[in-house]
Amino acid sequence: MAVTDRARQALDQQQTVDITTIGRRSGRPRRIETWRYTAAGRYWLTGSPGARDWYANLVANPEFTLHLTDLDLAVRARPVTDPDERLQVFSELVPTLSWADSLESWLAGSPLVEIQLP
Repeated sequence: MAVTDRARQALDQQQTVDITTIGRRSGRPRRIETWRYTAAGRYWLTGSPGARDWYANLVANPEFTLHLTDLDLAVRARPVTDPDERLQVFSELVPTLSWADSLESWLAGSPLVEIQLP
C-alpha cells in the first residue's frame, strides 16, 4: 500500500493526531496534540476562535510532520484565508461540532489549514 493511501486510511480512522511544527521564532520543533477534521473530501486543522501558536508556526514554515499511530509523515500546510473557501469548509465542519460557537465566530477568528499529503 502506498504511503499516501496508508496516511488517508489512518486519517480516516484517527481524529486525534500529533503535529510537529517548526517554531517561527525559535526555529525548534514543537510537537502538540490536536484534532484533524474532514470537509469537502479533504483533511484540515482548525480550532475554536482565537490565536494559535501552531497556526503561526505553519504560516511561517508550512512544512510539518503529521504523527499518526503507525506513521510519521512529512506534509505541507496550506493556510486558508480566502473568505469563500473558509465559508465552504466551516459551513460543513462547524455544524458537526456540538461544542462549537456560531459559524460567524469561526469564520472571523479560527485558524484553518488544509493538510496536503505528499
